[in-house]
Amino acid sequence: MFTRLRPLAPYFRRYWKSFAWGGVAVVLYNTIKVLLASVIGHAVDDMRHGVTQQKILFHALRLLAVAGLSAIFLYITRQVIIGASREIEYDLRNDLFANLERQAPGFYHTHRTGDIMARTTNDLNAVRQLLGPAIMYSANTLVFTAAALPFMLRISPSLTLVAFVPLPIASVLVQYFGARIHTRFERIQAMFSDISAKAQENFSGARLIRAFAQEEAEIASFETANREYIRRSLYLVRLMAMLWPALEFVLGLSLMITLLVGGHQVVQGRISPGQFTAYLVYMVQLTWPMIAVGWVVNLFQRGTASLVRIDELLKTQPTIQDTPDAVAASIQGEVTFRNLTFAYPDAPAVLQQIDLHVPAGTSLAIVGPTGSGKSTLVNLIPRLLDAEPGMVLIDGQPIRHWQLQTLREAIGFVPQETFLFSDSIYQNVAFGVPDATEEQVQEAAAVAHIRNEILEFPKGFQTLVGERGVTLSGGQKQRTAIARAVIRDPRILILDDALASVDTYTEEQILTGLRRIMQGRTTIFISHRISTARHADQIAVLVGGRVVERGTHDDLMARAGYYTSLFEKQRLEEELAVTA
Repeated sequence: MFTRLRPLAPYFRRYWKSFAWGGVAVVLYNTIKVLLASVIGHAVDDMRHGVTQQKILFHALRLLAVAGLSAIFLYITRQVIIGASREIEYDLRNDLFANLERQAPGFYHTHRTGDIMARTTNDLNAVRQLLGPAIMYSANTLVFTAAALPFMLRISPSLTLVAFVPLPIASVLVQYFGARIHTRFERIQAMFSDISAKAQENFSGARLIRAFAQEEAEIASFETANREYIRRSLYLVRLMAMLWPALEFVLGLSLMITLLVGGHQVVQGRISPGQFTAYLVYMVQLTWPMIAVGWVVNLFQRGTASLVRIDELLKTQPTIQDTPDAVAASIQGEVTFRNLTFAYPDAPAVLQQIDLHVPAGTSLAIVGPTGSGKSTLVNLIPRLLDAEPGMVLIDGQPIRHWQLQTLREAIGFVPQETFLFSDSIYQNVAFGVPDATEEQVQEAAAVAHIRNEILEFPKGFQTLVGERGVTLSGGQKQRTAIARAVIRDPRILILDDALASVDTYTEEQILTGLRRIMQGRTTIFISHRISTARHADQIAVLVGGRVVERGTHDDLMARAGYYTSLFEKQRLEEELAVTA
């Protein structure tokens, strides 16, 4: 049992005082609760010698005092232990989120969002139930049984012996059903993760589903998954439906034995009616704790199954992290790729023998056909992907020489796939600079050539963009992302095909604004348009993961190679467009 709880050891140590005080409250609560049966038994025997108003009042006040103290310590027990479980839930949720935030992008390629959400909500709730109610009711059952047993033995050892004979049957039932509950709940949680992932994908891809008229197909698919989840849940319900009545039957059997044997001992005069009454009260008081064992077993098996799933996330170490000797010095912006070769796991090399040098404060444009490795190359600069040591250098130092926080704070990155948060445009632009002023936000938006469009919205910069920026056009989302990168005033600015969704006029306006802020900072941008790349200090042509041409626009035009053919093709397309 304790082996399964090992991942929670740090949290138990952190809140050991709360659990210690909770343990004290449990002992006091059950000690006082045990006295209740003795008070009733004494009252019954006392009444046999004559009933008076004073006796009734005396025994009533004693019962009230015992019940009152019992209620106070029960309140303290619940407040302390359940409160500690909530505190651990809070810490667990924070630790989970922090660890997920540190993971490299590759982690999310192999872990579905819906599965992660299921673990951080449903599974975490099951663990909280394990830490709170399961511990509290287990402690109450053990302490009350230990406290009541001496009183019961003092009344009649033989009666206690026969009354407890059926209880081993309850233990066998708990063991039998407990193992099956654990296995079934693991399967249920796995299925819940599948359903969550299915729902998340459908919500995120709502436009695509409607565009392909696949609503009914997706509804049917979800219904199939949901039916399987219900089937597994009902199987667990059937297990629990058998466990609880079985435990109640065992306890009923124990009460029947107590009534038969105890009644016989009263008739023989071996115990008094008051003692027999007290004994019956003890047995009734034990009924709920023993029945609660079934519920606790359910909570424990659910909680430990969920804890395994949560622990998997907590133990997952980021594949990209700081080296022990990483430094936090300022970065100037020089970027060097030295004989760089890179491959994704279980795939051929995407980049091969790349040698490029971008002096600080200069610009590099990367052009080439789709699938040539352009995005992979720029993703290596902020270490969203990790190259072999010594292949990527910043300011002449291996990239792992710099702390990740320092490195990424020095970079403004506009990825190929634009992502906006479901928040205002203002907050999306100021995302990397939480203390940005309105003037800075508007200036960055002006550079991205989107300020005037935003100001035309009824709420201006406070306009909510919806899930993933759904209320904005593709070009507006890209320009918002450019403003978000620009406002950081980075030493290195990376634009991964950031102008693909804008027309040539808007592109020229944006480039005009960017040229002003590009002065003095390193800029690396990917583009399929020669009009975007031609003014860069140097241009690299990437084909098949290799740099096949490198130089200025004029140098590459003079070579009459891939770059020249791309230029001629795009010029012809523009002429045809004008003619049309």
